[in-house]
Amino acid sequence: MARVSSPLQVEKDSINGQPLSPISIKADGLRPLRIMHVFDRMDVGGTEKAVMKLIRGLDPGVFEHYICTMRGTSTAAKNWASGITLLNAGREGAAFQFNVPRLVKIMRAIRPVVVHSRNWGGIEAIVAARLAGVPVAVHSEHGYQLDMRSGLPLHRRLLRHFVYRIGTAVAAVSGELRDYHAAQAWWKPEAINVLYNGVDGHEFRPQPQVREGVRRQLGIPADALVIGSVGRMVPLKDFGTLLKAARVLATEMPNLHVVLVGSGPELAGLREYVASYDQLAGRVIFPGTVDHIADLLNAMDIFVLPTLMEGMSNTLLEALAVGLPAVATRVGGNPEVVAEGVCGYLFRPQDVPGLISLLRTLLRDSRLRTQFGKAARERALRDFSLETMVRHYRDFYVDLVMRQRVSPPPACYVRN
Repeated sequence: MARVSSPLQVEKDSINGQPLSPISIKADGLRPLRIMHVFDRMDVGGTEKAVMKLIRGLDPGVFEHYICTMRGTSTAAKNWASGITLLNAGREGAAFQFNVPRLVKIMRAIRPVVVHSRNWGGIEAIVAARLAGVPVAVHSEHGYQLDMRSGLPLHRRLLRHFVYRIGTAVAAVSGELRDYHAAQAWWKPEAINVLYNGVDGHEFRPQPQVREGVRRQLGIPADALVIGSVGRMVPLKDFGTLLKAARVLATEMPNLHVVLVGSGPELAGLREYVASYDQLAGRVIFPGTVDHIADLLNAMDIFVLPTLMEGMSNTLLEALAVGLPAVATRVGGNPEVVAEGVCGYLFRPQDVPGLISLLRTLLRDSRLRTQFGKAARERALRDFSLETMVRHYRDFYVDLVMRQRVSPPPACYVRN
């Protein structure tokens, strides 16, 4: 890839008290491709995680990034996103906001080549981008909320249709999510790009020595059978279904343990459920929110994703990369990730007997777990690697910019 030389032009503007990065322009007229990513709120969720991996993966000599939020940034996310300029166009906690004027002002100061908004909370950025004269305006859909199960309200369908029409491109992180929003917004599925999430196969890999150490720290016997999951403790994730299945299986398998990693409003209720049943006493561990997700995954034998709805689960990809057989609900992008009967199984949401049957099969067959685990890692590295995700986004952005004939053009690159 081409690298950017010393700046010939420097901006003097600042936003929110922060100086803007200079726009570097080479003598041959090429410059970095400046992208402004827009969220409702910057936290440490799956969407933000995917975007941060993308930002860290794209060549900094060719791409330059800003993150703009509608409702602020959590302290954890500020640490997570160190080195990236974080801007805020709205007010934290406000129920209703109209942020288009503020967004237009920010965009005119920053002068991004690409504005990329994500999900409903950032959708108004596309309108602002058009008013601000931004060459490329992209909106993408990354997941579900519980109230989307019965379809979107009419006003959201209408605004999405309008944004899809005025935007340069629309994307989704799975084929199923593409089809869902195409139907809701009266849009052609083939007009929505699918850009899968990716996983770092080096960070997330099988590590037997880590497995033993983490089990000791958690108080889990070395020979225990461990099922587990990772995610926010919210109703959408439905961890209660997993605990119901574990309660039955625990009566059959004295060495069964459960590890549920994460925190959220449902955590207290899940703890109460565990405390109510003797079968689960001393067998369920809640480590809370942790930074070393790969270590906790390595302590497991089977990964379970009981979610009611899903876009494209980062934790499911991470579990596969660690070499875990996966049992996931047949919703959203899960069937696009889990090759059924090859690296895991799928079941209907809230189907406790179905989940019990699938887990029983895997728990009783160590050879099958090993076979599925090997296939899981191979699938993660082959089809959902971080390198593949970054390459697809790189080509996506630059192709859109080239079609808009931006002048001066962004720094050129060589396709792999």
